[in-house]
Amino acid sequence: MNSPIRRLAVALAATALSATLLHFGTGLTPVPWLTWLAPLPVLVLAHHAGARTTFLAASAAWLGGETAMWGYFLGTVQIPPPTVVSLVVGSALLFGLVVLSSRALVLRGRPLTAAAVVPAAWVAVEYAFSVLSPNGAWWSLAYTQADVLPVLQTVSVTGPWGVTFLVLGVPAAVAVFFAPRAAGRLRVAVAAATILALALGYGAWRLRAPYGEGAEKVALLATDRMTDGWVPVASAEGRALLGRYTARIPGLAARGARVVVMPEKVFIADDATLPVLAAPLARLAADHHVDIIAGLILKRSGVLRNAAVDFPADGSRPVEYFKHHLIPGLESDFQPGDRKAFVPGSGLRWAIAICFDLDLPGLVRDYRRSGATALFVPGWDFGQDRWLHGRMAVTRGVETGLTVARAARDGDLVVSDANGRIRTEAHSADAPFVSVLAALPSGSADTLYTRFGDWFAWACALLLLLALASLTRIRAAAGGHPSGRGTQAAGDDRIIRVRPAAR
Repeated sequence: MNSPIRRLAVALAATALSATLLHFGTGLTPVPWLTWLAPLPVLVLAHHAGARTTFLAASAAWLGGETAMWGYFLGTVQIPPPTVVSLVVGSALLFGLVVLSSRALVLRGRPLTAAAVVPAAWVAVEYAFSVLSPNGAWWSLAYTQADVLPVLQTVSVTGPWGVTFLVLGVPAAVAVFFAPRAAGRLRVAVAAATILALALGYGAWRLRAPYGEGAEKVALLATDRMTDGWVPVASAEGRALLGRYTARIPGLAARGARVVVMPEKVFIADDATLPVLAAPLARLAADHHVDIIAGLILKRSGVLRNAAVDFPADGSRPVEYFKHHLIPGLESDFQPGDRKAFVPGSGLRWAIAICFDLDLPGLVRDYRRSGATALFVPGWDFGQDRWLHGRMAVTRGVETGLTVARAARDGDLVVSDANGRIRTEAHSADAPFVSVLAALPSGSADTLYTRFGDWFAWACALLLLLALASLTRIRAAAGGHPSGRGTQAAGDDRIIRVRPAAR
């Protein structure tokens, strides 16, 4: 890069290319292979340009790639504008700092650390967001690979954080390999290739033994076309909608359904009107020997709950589950639940959760530790995010070795096994009423992530701290030992150089 105009043109091109790839490689319907390529242009630029250019290019690329999400954040899920600005702009600035750190470590003779700091830092950022934000772990690059099953198996060991590490670690290593001043680039290539090969090899091994079909079947049943919201169950509209649901359940039971799952918040009821819903569903459940799980808003003593009520096949008392994790803002009037719930009498520990509960890994992990083998989930999506929310549920199943059956209105009806294979899938808007039926896989899988939780995220946080400490020590040494430093022009700043020590 000789002339300023040429340097500027290259920087703008790299920024625009990364932003474009991020736009299509992330978001609500990502193209998974583009996610691996998206950060590469600005990462390569970082090792050929100055610090100021690196930071601005990386930040602008991330910001440009996230512009498609503004409408979703502000309009669809109604996140307050200051929060959206903080999230999008803040993450862009953080990405710029992460890329800048990699550049600095290459210049100071730490090529392996330079390659590792990018994925480690971003895993730490994603994990911190999952812990500190009420939105949980929905903001992760891991979901971009939800349909790439050999890669997705990594979450059974590391949680979503391992996939994020791979997706950013590979391009970071490629960029360091081609950096003009990087010593030890062969070690970087070998380390990156080894980690990727281990991850893909593990994924292929885990996929070798598919789960067979068990004797029990689950049916998912939903409609989008009867109402845009929830309806009072005792109203004429509510009774008509309930009648349309109940008319379809005997046919599903006749086809072998052991459990029928309806969507989230179909009806609203209180103690006085609940029998309008409970009586016909309980009778159907007992007569046809099928558990029926219905999603509704339940009002008791002035308190609103987002509920899933299971009407058992054995005619016993209904089981109530109240949603643990409520959508910030949209469900601020609701009170969260704090107890797990299981389908009674199944003998297989079938568990119940609701929609947004699966955006956070902790509850699903707790269910698996309690012996759950399958998870039944009423849901309600926002149309455009149906793929993402459905694949979040699939990812939770792979993390913990569970079968997940999720029935969403304005979304998808999906049954997936413990390896993330889709057993059946349909879009809720494909017909006035949509139903799918699938045999539940015959087993579940114990996973390291179930046992050890977010160990990998903590390991990445430690790696990040060590990398930053190393960078600080090098800078201090350069300032304290004049004989060991020199200067070299690099783009638009001057770089303090010390004798390389490969790490």
